[in-house]
Amino acid sequence: MTDSGNLLSRWSQSALATVERVGNKLPDPVLLFVGLLGIVWVLSFVLSFFDWGVVDPRNGEPLLVVNQLSGNAIALFFSSMVTTFAHFHPIGVVLVAMLGIGVAEHTGLINAGLRGMLSFTARWLLTPMLIFVGIVSHTAADAGYVLVIPIGGIIFYAAGRHPLAGIAAAFAGVSGGFSANVIPSAIDPMLQGISQSGAHILDTTVSLNPLNNFFFTASSSILIILAGWWVTDKIVEPRLQKTSKLDEVDGEAPADNTMEALSDKERRGLRVAGLVMLIAVAALVASAWPADSAWRGPTGSLTEIGAPLMGSIVALIFVFFLLPGIAYGYAAGTVTTTKEIVDGMTKSMQTMAYYLVIMFFIALFIFAFSQSNLGVLLAVKGAAALKAAGFPIAVTIIGIILVTGLLNLFVGSASAKWALMAPIFVPMLMELGISPDLTQAAYRVGDSTTNIITPLMPYFPLVIVYCQRYIKSTGIGTVTAMMLPYSAVFIVLWTIFLLSYWSLGFPLGLQSSYTYP
Repeated sequence: MTDSGNLLSRWSQSALATVERVGNKLPDPVLLFVGLLGIVWVLSFVLSFFDWGVVDPRNGEPLLVVNQLSGNAIALFFSSMVTTFAHFHPIGVVLVAMLGIGVAEHTGLINAGLRGMLSFTARWLLTPMLIFVGIVSHTAADAGYVLVIPIGGIIFYAAGRHPLAGIAAAFAGVSGGFSANVIPSAIDPMLQGISQSGAHILDTTVSLNPLNNFFFTASSSILIILAGWWVTDKIVEPRLQKTSKLDEVDGEAPADNTMEALSDKERRGLRVAGLVMLIAVAALVASAWPADSAWRGPTGSLTEIGAPLMGSIVALIFVFFLLPGIAYGYAAGTVTTTKEIVDGMTKSMQTMAYYLVIMFFIALFIFAFSQSNLGVLLAVKGAAALKAAGFPIAVTIIGIILVTGLLNLFVGSASAKWALMAPIFVPMLMELGISPDLTQAAYRVGDSTTNIITPLMPYFPLVIVYCQRYIKSTGIGTVTAMMLPYSAVFIVLWTIFLLSYWSLGFPLGLQSSYTYP
């Protein structure tokens, strides 16, 4: 490596170390969100006295910041506190899935299955395989956060690699590559519907295909896999090996580069568990196959928004881990009573205690932030500044990506954020001759790339919990420093990829275009 290359490497490692050190000096995440809640209250009080002179894109009325310290707001905050927490979407997703996964882990199914897989999977291919699985997991909504990310740590740990590197690679695929997928998912028609509504502000004849970005997102999967592979193996894991010493896991010393061969009992357990899994899958397919199946949505599709099958993904994860886990336990002799099955569920819930405390305060913060309209104001003002700058079209596209990435640090939901931004960005770029398809593609790049570095993303604390299994001192700074290289590389390369894709004229998706009209 050249002197300049060594200097750049030392600088980047020093910068990441600073990010980790400073981040870990922040208050406990619980106190951090308590502080953020207080900031929202104060800001909403101060900013509520100003007339912002902008229109709320959701209803066409003047946009007002709602004072969260008013009597009505405080009364609403406390009266809805239980509902706000109980109905906070990520909580149910995580807990239900973890019940089934906990049984499969407690009985030894996951450990034996991964060891069996690693016996014929090349160690150097673990990273791209893991990122690819993370990308594909988008088809199952939020399942990747509770399934793929922790398994990433387990896989790397079993292979003698740093488990936090496995968690990082999986997190990069699941969340950093959120808009890259080779399989259509529910997010495609969801964003398309919002884009079409935004376009109708200017032209009610515009009709967009639900897969209007599919070719671009499918091609982006290759980019994310290759970029994530390079970042993991060349930047993240080498740094972790130097700076992060593993703690004991469940009373055992850190894994080395050797794995025990499967015993006869374990092989028998895997065969029985596999048979049970096949029977369960066959039963699901048989029940979903008929045209009048109860699993289908209003139009007869299994994958449309509102289809019971799509709404049952997390419940199916629970069943598809629970049943094989129980079957493996009895066949391999790792469990002999039903109490031990319940113990597996109980143990998995015990590991979620800290997560539940954090999620309580995150739910309250998001509720107050949403009620205050501060996020809407940020989106509207950001878009107005971008339009006023009068940049060339390509620079404007880059600006949309950067504004989206910045807003994504504060507003996590992809659909909620696009619902705020589409009524502004889509008509604005249509006036400049840019199609809603391209505007939506630019949004998706910005929306994905900063997911992995913001503690305000609801699943970020869960990643911290996963890491603490291997390094108990893991904090916000550790995870942020670990994921920052992915975020920086993804946003640069993905932006260049979109601009190159556009210049070469490759179709973005089905019935899509680059220009308007």
